[in-house]
Amino acid sequence: MLRVALSQLTTHFRRFIAIGLAVMLSVMFLSSTLMVGASTNASLGASIGEAYRNADLVATSKNGEAFTQAAVDAAVSAPAVESSYAERSTYVTFEAGGGEQYGRLRNAAPASLEGAVLSSGSMPANALEAAIDVKTAGHLGLAVGSTLVLQGGGPVKNAKVTISGLLQATNDPFSSSAAQLVATESVLNAVQDAGAGYSGLQFALKPGEDVSSAKDYIAHRMEAAGAVEPVLETSQEKVTSTVAMLSAGQDQLTIVLLAFAGIAILVSTLVVANTFSVLVAQRTRELALLRCLGAGRGQIRGSVMLEALVVGFISSVLGVLAATGLMTALIAWAKSQPERAFATLAVPPSAIIAGLVAGTLLTVVAALVPAKAATAVAPLAALRPADDASVRNRRGKVRLFVGLAALLGGTVLLVYGSINVALGVALVGGAASFVGILLCSTLFIPTVVALAGRLAAPAGVPGKLAAVNATRNPARTSATAAALLIGVTLVSLMMTGAATSRQAFNDTLAENYPVDLAAQTATQGAASADPAQAIPRIKGLDGVSAAVLLQPVGTIQDDTSGGTTVYGLSAADAAAVLRDNHLKPGPGTVYLPEDSPKGPATLTTAGGKVTLDSKVLRTRHVPAFLESSSLTSGPLPGTPGMVWVKLDDSVSGDRVQALQKEIAAALGVNESAVSGAAIERVTFNSIIDVLLLVVTGLLGVAVVIALIGVANTLSLSVLERTRENSLLRALGLTTGQLRGMLAIEAVLVAGVAAIMGAGMGIVYGWLGAQATLGGVATVVPTVPWLQLAAVFGVAVVAGLLASVVPARRAARLSPVEGLATA
Repeated sequence: MLRVALSQLTTHFRRFIAIGLAVMLSVMFLSSTLMVGASTNASLGASIGEAYRNADLVATSKNGEAFTQAAVDAAVSAPAVESSYAERSTYVTFEAGGGEQYGRLRNAAPASLEGAVLSSGSMPANALEAAIDVKTAGHLGLAVGSTLVLQGGGPVKNAKVTISGLLQATNDPFSSSAAQLVATESVLNAVQDAGAGYSGLQFALKPGEDVSSAKDYIAHRMEAAGAVEPVLETSQEKVTSTVAMLSAGQDQLTIVLLAFAGIAILVSTLVVANTFSVLVAQRTRELALLRCLGAGRGQIRGSVMLEALVVGFISSVLGVLAATGLMTALIAWAKSQPERAFATLAVPPSAIIAGLVAGTLLTVVAALVPAKAATAVAPLAALRPADDASVRNRRGKVRLFVGLAALLGGTVLLVYGSINVALGVALVGGAASFVGILLCSTLFIPTVVALAGRLAAPAGVPGKLAAVNATRNPARTSATAAALLIGVTLVSLMMTGAATSRQAFNDTLAENYPVDLAAQTATQGAASADPAQAIPRIKGLDGVSAAVLLQPVGTIQDDTSGGTTVYGLSAADAAAVLRDNHLKPGPGTVYLPEDSPKGPATLTTAGGKVTLDSKVLRTRHVPAFLESSSLTSGPLPGTPGMVWVKLDDSVSGDRVQALQKEIAAALGVNESAVSGAAIERVTFNSIIDVLLLVVTGLLGVAVVIALIGVANTLSLSVLERTRENSLLRALGLTTGQLRGMLAIEAVLVAGVAAIMGAGMGIVYGWLGAQATLGGVATVVPTVPWLQLAAVFGVAVVAGLLASVVPARRAARLSPVEGLATA
């Protein structure tokens, strides 16, 4: 039987193309999902973790305190440490580009630990040298050899440095809004306060050192030297903890990607099982002949399983290669976009091994039932109408009971997990409820298809027969619809979840960064401009969506700074310029930045003191403000106003920097006076776009897998109905009418499965997004109607195309030959 199996694979290889394609795409889906996780971590490491991507260990303080020199000395002298970098950083100002600029200055790291990449020139080596990022240099007209006068809070008020090199622009969203400067220790000593300490430590360990032991040992030495709660992490752990910090301490990304992998395995197994059923059904006579020639049941079963093993392994290899090619193309496209240059491809060994093992294993497991059927007297007897599950027989009652129990129990878990932001519970509930729907599908899908079949009545006899076929053999109809139902539900779930998650991300960014750019106006001076006249000029700048002028209307006294200025703006101006749609200032309330004291606020205005209610916002990126009608007094004399600017959603990071310069020129102020979160927003959105891009790339794979399942199940249906179709031909049905009947039946089944799958996908996608992001954002269902309409159209057209080959096979068979089929 070994020779028989191998001869089948070599002589009749065309029979295995369909199943090989299904396995290949399934493995491609699974391996791509795992590559998405690795590439996402690599991309985050190239953006958020850019500064410490070359380090084995990173040390930071849990409470944000700087490390002392004693703690640094204790850490770097640990036996496991080969090289180290103790980071010092401060913010400085400097004159360039016609105005005062703002930048972050840090000391240079050893070459092995330096996160910045040199674009041209050289890293600073002499006492009065510094390197600056190429984006800022281009924006300000600086080059290698230019000089800057840095001003900070150190003993030297004006430190003159020469630019020795240009660095590639940072992708870190926390640093991208300011100029990036790297200098020698002597420059830091000049412009930084003495005793400011070190903001963090990076370590490269000696070869062969155990990372876990080194973490514990270094942390213990630092604590003994006076460091308070030092946190030692690997570079990847640091990236993960940073992402978790941005998502309320929850690392949901890994869980979501594992969920994708689980869904991929479920879909793949069902589709491959259907495909193998077609293959075995096509060989019914051949296997029966082998039985007559003396082959035992075990030999027949072993032959089929060997075929599955070989086909599964070869297809898995092709699937892994295809996944690598797909991810390479997606990442290459992402890197070609200036705002997504940090996208990084990572192909972990787990993606290759898991793809090969899972693909081969799921093919063998999926072939178990068809292999058993190959030894039965009637391989397709299970699909005969007499054995259909219905509420009138025991099989149907058991199936209905189990299905309803799984549906109800799963729904409860899904809703509970979504409300309580418990993704693990929601995943279990979603899977259980969907299995329940599949178990009950035989009992309701045929009825729905029959109702939809009334739309085919104008097609005459083929349309009526297609509608009747849906109810006459419920198991056949349900089996045909199941593959596409799974695929469309999966695709709709991903699309709805991605759209909903993107909206939630945007809402969270809007809450934290409600104003794109803000600038204080000048009070007096020859270069200052009238702010009221400058507003129309700012509105006319390319990339500006809205601009408003806020007048200073009062101050709130405090014990630290002596007073906080409160600005006034109208409700209409707030609606035009604020990103946060939920932030709608009303009269009688002062809106304060995060961490402000709660309770009534007393304002000192031009007309006296006024006490108003206050509301503390969840952002530090806005000053105190109120709605203009809250006060009747005018602006405070001698106090500068403020301009808020909202930018277009499509504006790039380079354009934001140019706008800062143009807005400063319009207001007659230094460029450093124009600040805001626009660049952070652009960078964060770029990261989100990359994450969603690689996930969206998997949607096409899921659609193709589902459509192959539809085509294979339709083929099995036509094989089972050979005598039935021949009888219709004998009774006068033409070949054209037979093709039309099968085409209409396929379109009806595909259309119903697509509509039901889209509806379930919307619900699952929304609840899944709620379970994932409910703790950090307000999740509002966002349905991508155009994308779902495209999925519906593709499903219907694909169902029609899937019927072509089976219909052609049925039409070419003569009625006499068909009626003689056993």
